[in-house]
Amino acid sequence: FEGAVSRAVEVLTPFFRKAKDTGTFVNLDMEAYHDLDLTLEVFTRLLGAPELLDYRAGIVLQAYLPDALGAMQRLQDWSADRRAHGGAPIKVRLVKGANLAMERVDAEVQGWPMVTWPSKQATDTHYKHVLAWALTPERLENVHLGVAGHNIFDLALAHLLVDARGLDRTAVEFELLAGMATGLATAMRETFGALRLYVPVVHPAEFDVAIAYLVRRLEENAAPENFMSGIFELSQPPVLARERDRFLAALAAVPPDDVPPLPAHRQDRRVPVSSAAGARAADLGRAVGGGRGGVSSAVGTDSGTGVSSGVGAFENAPNTDPSLPENREWARGIVERIPTSRLGLDRPGAASLDSAEDVDALVAGLREGAIGWAARPATDRAAVLNRVADLFEERRADLMEVAAAETGKTLDQSDPEVSEAVDFARYYAANAPGLEDLDGARFTPVGLTVVAPPWNFPLAIPAGGVLAALAAGSAAVLKPAPPSRRCGAVIAEIMWEAGVPREVFALADLEDGEVSKALVTHPGVDRVVLTGSTETAALFRSWRPDLPLLAETSGKNAIIVTPSADPDLAVRDVVASAFGHAGQKCSAASLVVLVGAVAHSRRFRDQLVDAVRSLRVGPPEDLTSEVGRVVMPADEKLIRGLTTLSEGENWVLRPSRLDPEGRYWQPGVRAGVRIDSEFHLTEYFAPVLGVMVAEDLEEALEIVNRVEFGLTSGIHSLDPEEIYYWLERVQAGNLYVNRSTTGAIVRRQPFGGWKRSAIGPGTKAGGPNYLLGFGHVAAIPGESPDAPRSPKLSATSPRVRPLLRAAKSHIDKAEWRRLRRSAASDAAMWDARYGRAVDATGLASEMNLLRYRPLPVTVRAAEGAELADVVRVMAAGLTSGSILTISHGSPLPRTIQGALRSARVTVRHEPDSEWLTSAAAWAGARPRDGRVRLVGPRHDGGASLASDLAHAVGGYPDIAVWADPVTESGHIELLPFLHEQSISVTAHRYGTPLRLLELREGAARP
Repeated sequence: FEGAVSRAVEVLTPFFRKAKDTGTFVNLDMEAYHDLDLTLEVFTRLLGAPELLDYRAGIVLQAYLPDALGAMQRLQDWSADRRAHGGAPIKVRLVKGANLAMERVDAEVQGWPMVTWPSKQATDTHYKHVLAWALTPERLENVHLGVAGHNIFDLALAHLLVDARGLDRTAVEFELLAGMATGLATAMRETFGALRLYVPVVHPAEFDVAIAYLVRRLEENAAPENFMSGIFELSQPPVLARERDRFLAALAAVPPDDVPPLPAHRQDRRVPVSSAAGARAADLGRAVGGGRGGVSSAVGTDSGTGVSSGVGAFENAPNTDPSLPENREWARGIVERIPTSRLGLDRPGAASLDSAEDVDALVAGLREGAIGWAARPATDRAAVLNRVADLFEERRADLMEVAAAETGKTLDQSDPEVSEAVDFARYYAANAPGLEDLDGARFTPVGLTVVAPPWNFPLAIPAGGVLAALAAGSAAVLKPAPPSRRCGAVIAEIMWEAGVPREVFALADLEDGEVSKALVTHPGVDRVVLTGSTETAALFRSWRPDLPLLAETSGKNAIIVTPSADPDLAVRDVVASAFGHAGQKCSAASLVVLVGAVAHSRRFRDQLVDAVRSLRVGPPEDLTSEVGRVVMPADEKLIRGLTTLSEGENWVLRPSRLDPEGRYWQPGVRAGVRIDSEFHLTEYFAPVLGVMVAEDLEEALEIVNRVEFGLTSGIHSLDPEEIYYWLERVQAGNLYVNRSTTGAIVRRQPFGGWKRSAIGPGTKAGGPNYLLGFGHVAAIPGESPDAPRSPKLSATSPRVRPLLRAAKSHIDKAEWRRLRRSAASDAAMWDARYGRAVDATGLASEMNLLRYRPLPVTVRAAEGAELADVVRVMAAGLTSGSILTISHGSPLPRTIQGALRSARVTVRHEPDSEWLTSAAAWAGARPRDGRVRLVGPRHDGGASLASDLAHAVGGYPDIAVWADPVTESGHIELLPFLHEQSISVTAHRYGTPLRLLELREGAARP
């Protein structure tokens, strides 16, 4: 804040000097609430300079903010003091406010209370309150008033007050926007004698920059509660009476005293959060302002989960609002502690692991503790996780402090990370009870999970992995990355304090080496949650080919900008996506692909260069820092990305090293990046952006999809056809339309990639299926609640009916009934969940869809597999619409083979040994997104064959294997055949709803 004020004063001072010298009046305007405090401080500091003491300038106040009267009183006191020292009066332009739509957006997306009055009448009342308070002789001596608006009743009231109180008419001006009400302007001139018109000015070549202004004007005219909606019909008695009554109602509600109302948004991080209430104490109910489902919706009834939680509602934790003075004071306290911080240094609770024997003892103890933890009701485990969330909130400042002290993370980056950790705790707590109520399957948690997080997200990702394991009923070991060991220690301390038993959760504080390898490869470890590079995943699998990995790995992400994009917003989001946390996010967009005319746009280029050049680089102790340091010392690859150009490339902005160690770099932009070049294909984790060019959207997609990773991808376009074309073809797990590609929020945008960006089952962190990865499922007898007790074939998908008919004569009656129940469960789950995009959040300003995309899958039916199990799995695959191959070790009846081939399934008969040989050859070809569903004998499921397969392919990480026993559950059995994909779409234009995905004629939602 202080840095922003100082920079603004420095930039504006010459302008105000010139205005004073030329006798030009300048009014300092503001629109967004977050600029209120900033603008007031800049204005008073500017005009407080001795050289501008005798200069009269103005500022605007918006009456739809409860803060307006207090701000007016603050300005009055300041101006009175300035006048006492020989200064000139100032002017305040009082308006109703014209940024309501964007305030709604900010409140809804951030989870903050709405900053404005809750009703138009309350705004009108406050306008009159401020007006009446300001219009006195003594106050007009210090603060002249601009009465701005189009409501003839308000204008008349001000005019009457001036006359009745005998006020100086030269100290009060009446103001209108030019062109909004020409008849009213003429009448006011005749009545008041003077009128000031405000006229927007824009260069014809840049007319699009006025769109936001024009949209607000149109909204003001159209909104039925606004006076302007009836200004051309005032000659009609009913309309005039309506406006009169509205005016009188607002006037009657004006308070008799001059006590300023409290602000609507009163978040104060200095106040301890109650352990009982946690972040739920935030007044989220006021934040919606027209949303379709509110900021929160009950996970227990969320149609997007398919699982009943039994734990009530889930609410995302709000981030800290830095525009509030209380929060800025809180933040200053954090930065003051950073240089001497000792948080996490002692690590008293960390397990001492110096040998393989120490690892054996740790694993044995945790597996023993896991037995009792798994036996506890899921609601009990959920209660512990909710206490963890409360303590994360209470110790938000400590978590941000240790992240800054150890990894250099700036506060604007670490604060959302704490919110994400809180969200993980509450969301997984809300979903845990659903594991006990799966339809047609029984869930059993694994005994022990090792969580190996990265250093770039040292708070949220470690917490999320551990919390997911604990929620599912598994014990957990946290092995922090060496550069963020202190962060891991503080997280562990908070979890233990919250009631997580030490018998089921341990902190393994150890360097990478043989002991670390012994932990990761220990046969008593059932899952390893890794967030890191694909090389690290391959290394882990080389140590233990059958290692069950749940990994989110690398990304080389891009934003496509088409000629139909809003260039201002595109530049904003490209810069935020590329350079947040110094480019060290796996979701960072290190490429921008400019389509067609955008590549030749001087305006786009200049804005991009200016935005990147203006980024302030510095340590977290400096609150003006926007780009922090690189966490790891610059290695050869990072240095190459920051300093070395490939053929045809050139520096638009050359990155510059700002310190001897190479930790701080001024961000750079390289142009001319060619397809298949090193920069096109390589993830650098550095503050550098590459610019690529495409003739059309088709070529741009080819550029984006050519990368072997598929984590995030973005597009900026206002053309629904372009957006749909991109959505149907882009290969990534998290998609973003007209917004940044970073900052995924739990449940809103469950996170996880495609291709080489994900290893394992690919269920998304912070999503409805993630907990399933921390256990095994098995079949249970009984009818499926999602299907009729004796479902007919008509209850199944038409795609599977021929297969079921072909199988009927080859299985007994009990298996036939089971098959029909299973297929009916598939159909029900497809209709309710997997076959459509679901928005679980219901925000008005942002669509957040989770959808499921079919992909090629190989079903391997091992020798000795039950025919009914094979048919049941194939039925799920056919329901999903995936491209299927079945390799069977035991012969399949010809009628079943015929039904499968008619459904375009590739059918192969080969013994297990031959299939393993062919699988090894397949892995040698390095497939991306290889998927295998194993069906083994019922006594074993597919476990034995899965182990054989892992060794046959050498632990190749890009093949995901499902080997649990076959169940009746459509929820479970459809998952191997589907990719999860999150889509987040900005659904407004400057606050006005613009649902681009619903504008394409005849199109269903993606």
